[in-house]
Amino acid sequence: MKDRKNPLALLPLVVFLALFLGSGIYFNSKGVEFAFYQLPSPVAAIAGITVAFILFKGSLEEKMESFINGVGDSNIIIMCMIYLLAGAFSTVANAMGGVDSTVNFGLSVIPPSMILPGLFVIAAFVSTAMGTSMGTIAAICPIAVDMAVKAQIPLAIAVGTVVSGAMFGDNLSMISDTTIAATRTQGCAMKDKFIMNFKIALPAALITIAILAFTGITGHIPQGLEYNFVKILPYVSVLVLALLGINVFLVLLIGIILAGAIGLADGSFTLISFTQKMYEGFGTMQEIFILSLLIGGLAAMIAKEGGIDYLLDFISHRIRSRKGAELGIGALVSVADICTANNTVAIVITGPMARKLAEENGVDPRRSASMLDIFSCIWQGIIPYGAQLLLAGSIAKLSPVQIMPNLYYPYLLGLMALAAIAFGFPRAD
Repeated sequence: MKDRKNPLALLPLVVFLALFLGSGIYFNSKGVEFAFYQLPSPVAAIAGITVAFILFKGSLEEKMESFINGVGDSNIIIMCMIYLLAGAFSTVANAMGGVDSTVNFGLSVIPPSMILPGLFVIAAFVSTAMGTSMGTIAAICPIAVDMAVKAQIPLAIAVGTVVSGAMFGDNLSMISDTTIAATRTQGCAMKDKFIMNFKIALPAALITIAILAFTGITGHIPQGLEYNFVKILPYVSVLVLALLGINVFLVLLIGIILAGAIGLADGSFTLISFTQKMYEGFGTMQEIFILSLLIGGLAAMIAKEGGIDYLLDFISHRIRSRKGAELGIGALVSVADICTANNTVAIVITGPMARKLAEENGVDPRRSASMLDIFSCIWQGIIPYGAQLLLAGSIAKLSPVQIMPNLYYPYLLGLMALAAIAFGFPRAD
């Protein structure tokens, strides 16, 4: 039988990662803002695919068939459809004022002595509701900066608190692209992954809140903030329905319809502008949608050529237990995120390998999905060239390096994840 373990089959993936990392380093040396996001990831993927077509054996038709089969894999297509609906829900809910009402309500109930824990909780809830850390940072960071200046709170601490809360939701949200990618690649339900992930993340969040509370920092809370409870309902509905185990497609459709109905009722948009906002939401997912399809095809070609078998064999020889497999999954996605500065891309790339590693070593899919999401979000939240810190730094006029020491939650989440692996908690009953 032909040996399917072929290290050369990994070259297209290496080309993809090298282009991503190399272009980021180049643009960073030129002082370009968001240096690691100048080269569109689907274009880098096309380069890797081109190398695969040139390098791999077989006729053009055979290679094209392998690629198309990967693109059309049911998990990839389902993942992409969820991306579209999640983007539509987030955009429509934001357009009808849901984010403003949620943030203003949270700020109105924070006592001045709990300004930092309050900011963390608000950012955590908003990012869990919206499914995006970037949107959360963009919405809350300007408010945090203004509050920090007026209350003479160290700016880096206030901004670090918002980023920390944003990464909490990025990791846990039912409509986060990282959750969608992790659950689809590992073959587990979102609700089950949420429960497993939450049990690991909660201690880190509580310790973060305690640390922020014990700083003793007080501040001025803006007065007269307007909010409408009704506009918060779509976010709460999506979270509750998802936790009840309702099909994610139905959950997101209900969320879109509810947010649209509220926006139409209060005049936030007309029927035609509602449909335009839905389509605008589809557009926010364009890059990850296209990339998922391309990476799905590339992964299928690499797997057929023996690249994934080689990599798994290489890793498996160094793994002797279930704990080792979980640590290996965390290491795989960590390296991918450090190279790409995109946690969703990192999960899409490493998801198939992580699933095989989990299956071979008896790792529950809920845990493998959680480890993928957790470790990718940890690194995405702390690398100084990641979009989250770059955006927060640009809003606050701070270097990302100045914010890094104040990112309590990502560091604590890393410790909790390692403890969960070492001591086997929470148990996958």
